[in-house]
Formats: sequence, structure tokens, C-alpha cells
Amino acid sequence: MIDISRLNPQQKEAVLSDDQYLRIIAGAGSGKTRVLTMRIAHLIEDEDVRPDRILAITFTNKAANEMKQRIADMIAPSFHRPWISTIHSLCVRVLREEIGCLGYPKSFTIMDGDDQKSLVKEACRKLELDSDSLTPSSLVNYISNNKTAEVSVDAAFKIAGHFSDDIDRAKVYQYYMERQSQMFALDFDDLILFTVRIFRDFPSVREKWQKRFEFILVDEFQDVDRLQYRLIRYLCDENTSLYVVGDPDQTIYTWRGADVNIIMNYKRDFSGAKTVILNENYRSSKEILQAANSVIANNSNRMEKELFTSRKDGEKITHFSAMSDEYEAAYVAERIAALHHNGLPYKDIAILYRSNYLSRSLERGLVDLRIPYIIYGGIRFYERQEIKDALCYLRMVSSSDDLALQRVLNRPKRGIGQKTMDAIETEARKQDVSMYEILKQNQIFSGRTKTKIEEFTAMVEKWKAYNAKEDSDLVHLLSMILRDSGYRAMLQEDQEKGEERMENLKSLSDDLRVFAENDPQAGLDEYMQAISLYTDKEERETADAVQMMTVHSAKGLEFDTVFVVDLNEGIFPNERAVNESRRGIEEERRLAYVAFTRAKRKLFLVEAGGFSYILQRIRTTSRFINEIDPECIEQPKRMERKTQERNTESHGGSIRTAGTSAKGVKKGDKVMHAVFGEGIVVRVDGSIAQIAFPYPAGMKKIAATHPSLKKVKK
Repeated sequence: MIDISRLNPQQKEAVLSDDQYLRIIAGAGSGKTRVLTMRIAHLIEDEDVRPDRILAITFTNKAANEMKQRIADMIAPSFHRPWISTIHSLCVRVLREEIGCLGYPKSFTIMDGDDQKSLVKEACRKLELDSDSLTPSSLVNYISNNKTAEVSVDAAFKIAGHFSDDIDRAKVYQYYMERQSQMFALDFDDLILFTVRIFRDFPSVREKWQKRFEFILVDEFQDVDRLQYRLIRYLCDENTSLYVVGDPDQTIYTWRGADVNIIMNYKRDFSGAKTVILNENYRSSKEILQAANSVIANNSNRMEKELFTSRKDGEKITHFSAMSDEYEAAYVAERIAALHHNGLPYKDIAILYRSNYLSRSLERGLVDLRIPYIIYGGIRFYERQEIKDALCYLRMVSSSDDLALQRVLNRPKRGIGQKTMDAIETEARKQDVSMYEILKQNQIFSGRTKTKIEEFTAMVEKWKAYNAKEDSDLVHLLSMILRDSGYRAMLQEDQEKGEERMENLKSLSDDLRVFAENDPQAGLDEYMQAISLYTDKEERETADAVQMMTVHSAKGLEFDTVFVVDLNEGIFPNERAVNESRRGIEEERRLAYVAFTRAKRKLFLVEAGGFSYILQRIRTTSRFINEIDPECIEQPKRMERKTQERNTESHGGSIRTAGTSAKGVKKGDKVMHAVFGEGIVVRVDGSIAQIAFPYPAGMKKIAATHPSLKKVKK
């Protein structure tokens, strides 16, 4: 008999119930994995079910491996092991046995993402299509959407109508499908599609697999899409026991096809199904659960459940309203530094944000205070492809160095291949000049290449001339570059990642604006010098580092302390979701619920004030803050924020600190800057302090209220 003494009553019911159809609604931190694995151990140890008659389906290899290990620790070594696999691994097992039904060999090839991109590139080349407007990622995404929606090639051509780009995409789809068939190759979508097709069209095969499993258990059932659900139902006959575990309040992948109605309608599809709700949370404090409960209660398409805990060690949630992105980042960094000083390891702290582009100012805040961090499941802001491209374009204006030229000369594509690049480099070495000087000479090229190089150098010279003007503006310069180079147009054609990359570039534009406001006399050269402090690739992949990630990436994780940042309307909740429908805002609210319940002991909710250049309006507080029960939240420094607000002026749509808090900084004061080090104030002009720093920083003009600037006590 397995030991169930440490389970609560609901968990015991979920493990021991003998109902044929069971739906376990497992709230965040309620011991879902323990219940699922103990259920399997109970069937084997106590009910004498043969392990090979049990199938457990998960959606990640990590979850499958964790489940295998837990069950191995619970059952006797003499037992065989049950089937535990991801849904794709299960399909591969089925297809290796059954794909002959469709005329494919058992040795079919499984294509990965790179294989798919290679195939669509081949299609564009063979069909002589313009690959600039048809990016590999967007084409792979287009093909996947058609396949999973069961849109045939013929139907795709009909949908395309007379639109040339859509016709080209349909041609690539046709080529892709034909080449796949020739190579007997299946991509990840096909693994499920082919398995469903076999079960649908060959009843004898379906019955064979139905008889193989007596018990089927499905984890993360709230993330199942319609096609996966069809597969699961095909595996069940009238005698199969189906046990599903999930939480409708954590359905955050509808953009990937997940359908919350599948778990909501389970009792309709399986008559007599029993529902067990696990709502005792073993992760978070009472205050955190109270906040999460009060927010998610505003959703209508959900099952009633209220998480609770027996823990007594909680403290109120902290809500902080910062004056701007910079103040928000400085507040978060300073709080983390204080927590670490008091003994909390960095690795037990997470910063969660709605979208990747929001990490920029936060990263700078952490770097300023020398706090190590890791971007979980992502790339540091200044190392993202589009940011590096934009910075290299700016370097073409400031220094025109060879490395910048090599990166951007053919991005977007201008028909300048590697042979031309090699010829430019060879001639530059021969003449002992920069590669850009060879481009300006334009004497070793002819025909179309010569014309393209003339166009490129004319663009760069135009940007240089603008930058040389006294009234030049860095934000406008970047906008010119993105427009003239065709980079913005290239991203607009990228249906998969173009929008996210444009948001990152808007964030870079905001970075330039803040830099110019803080140091009005500085120009592009100074910005490029300052930014090198943040683009330095020093190794920070240490064991003890703050974890930064999107809320989607945080699902399934937990941390002692969590900062959820940029809780502003239009950001979190996302603007598109707000405008979409009730369904969109309900998913955003589920995201907030997931974000809040990642915290075990302490939760910080932070927002930034001021004008947002991405939203093109003044930021306002997220509705999710206002939905929290006021008993479990506190707002520190409220009087300080009101003082700051009285000294904030709005000018031309931008926010400028008026400088009252700078009255304590005067000529001759010694100050410490987080990046430039110790300096002497040589002049104070309103809210701007002119400060002399040691080489190589030199003289800097910085807002005296800048969060990275501290006065050194005498």
C-alpha cells in the first residue's frame, strides 16, 4: 500500500478514486505532480494494474523525466515501468508501427525546425520567389497553421485569391508538401496529424491501440488543443479510464491553439465524470493567494475555486508606482540589492514581465548596481539580433568600422553576397583603409552591385550629414535609418517575430531619448561609448543570478521573491488583448494569476509612470492592481511619490523631472555614479548637474535626480 498519510483529503480522493472518468482541477502550487505520480503508483502497487497498461501523457520532456523518476522511487524495482511520454513521442511510437497504412516506410524522417526552414528556402530558390518578403520563419508558420487547421494546398490557393504574396506562400506550401512526400519526411505537426489520420481511417489499428491501454492520464490538460484532444479521444474506448489534470485559470497558451473549453466541458464529453478540486496551496503565502484569488475571480469562463494555505509566515504584497522606466528599474535593482545584502540568494529572485522588449531598462538597472542576472529562455536586450543590427547601423554613422559594415551591408538583403564582401575586405587590406572607404571609392565593382553600393553609401552619408547638424536628434536618426535602410519594412513582412522585434526597436528608441534627456550635450559618439558598458559580453552565467523572464516562461517555476513589472494598462494587460474581446482580457488575467503565484514568500508589483513612446500616451495603472483585495497590499513611499509628481512637468508629450530633489546637490559636491564611478559636481543648471569623472568618462551632464547618481557624504 502506498503511503498517503501526508496527503490532504482532496489529494487522497484524487489518488484513490475508482471513478472511470476523473477531472482533477489542480490550483497553482497544490501538489499536482505528486498527486499524478501517486495515482500511477497506486494503480500499480494497490490495484495490481499492469504498468504497460498505463499511459501518462505530458507536454515537455522535462515533465516526463521528472514523472518517471518519481514513480521509480515509489514502486518496487521488480515492476515494469508504465508508458510515460510527451504526446509527440507517443505519436512516433505509434507511427513506427502503423505508418505503413499510409504508404510510408517505418524509417520515415523526422524534420526539426532547421530542416523546415531549409526546405522553404529551397522552395523560394527553386520557384524564384523574393525571399526578402517571404521569410523562412513566416513561411514555416504559415504552413503549420494550414496543416493544423486542415487547410489543403488546393484550399490555400483558393484562399489566396488574387493576392500575389498569398499566392507565393501557397506555392511554397505546395512545394513543401510535395518534397516532404518524396522524402517520406514528417515535421512535428505531421506526427500528430498522421496519427490522428490513421486512427480515424483504420478502425482496426485504432482498436488495437485502445486495447493496449486501460488507464490514460493526461497532465496540463488545460493546454491541450483540438487536434491533440481528438488523438486522446481516439485512444479511449468504452472501457478506458481517462484521468485529466489541469487548471483552467492557468490556460495561457491559446495563441498556440490551447482551448480552455476542452477542460471546462470535460463532464459533457465524458458522462458521469467526477471532478476533484485541489485548492490547498503549498507554495505561496496567504497574502499572495488572496491577491491572486481576487484578480482571477473577475473572469467568468472558469471553475469556482479559491486557493488557501496553512502557512502563517506571509507579509503584504508591495505595490510601487515609479515615476518612469528608469525609476522603476532603479527601485527593482535597489530592492534586490537590499534583499541579497540581507542573505537572500540572487537565484531565489525573479523579475517577470509581459513581453521581452520590457527587459531593456531593467537590465540596465541591474548592471548599474553590478547585480548578476540571467535571461531565462531569451536573449539579453542588447544582444538581440535587431538591437545589434540597429546599433551597427548607428556605428556606421559614428565610426563606419569594418565589423559594423559586415553585419549590416546585406541586412536587409541587397544582393551583395559573400564574394563581394571578400573582395571589399581584400581591397581594404591592400590599400590599408577601412572597408567603408572602399565602398565610397566604388571602383572595383560594376553593374547591379555597383548601383547597390552607391545606394548604400549615399544612405550612410545622408545619415552622417544629419548627425553633424547642431539640432540633430538621436531618436529621429534611428527612425531615418530604419526607414531608409528598409529594415523596418523587412520586419513588417515577418509575420512570426516582426511585431516583437519592432517593439524591441521602439524600446531602443526610448533608450536613446532617455540618454539625450539625461545628458543634453552628448551625441551619438557618447551614446555608443556608454552603450558599450551594457553590451560587454562578460560571463554572467553564474549559479547565483537573478532570473529574468516573461510570464509565459515562468509557468511551472517558483521563487522566494518575485517582481512583476510594468503593470500598466496596454502593457500588462496587453493592448491587443484589451481591444480584442472578453476572451483576450481573460487570458491576460490568467497570465497575471500565473505571475503572482510564482512567488512563495514576497511579491512586488511595480508600475512605471510617465509617457510611453510605445503606447503613445501617459501610462496608467493596470486594472489588475485595482482588482486586488486592498487588505493584502501596501503602497510604500506614497508621500515621496506625491512629492515627485508635484515636481514633474509635462512638456511636448515627454516627462521631465523639474529638479526639486536636486537642491541637495551643489557645485563642489562629491557624487558616486553606478557606471562612471566617483565624480565632482562642477556646475548645477536647474535639474542638470555637470560632473567631472575620471578618464575615460570625462565630463558628463546628468539629471541630478537620476537613480544611478548618489551623493557621497563628507
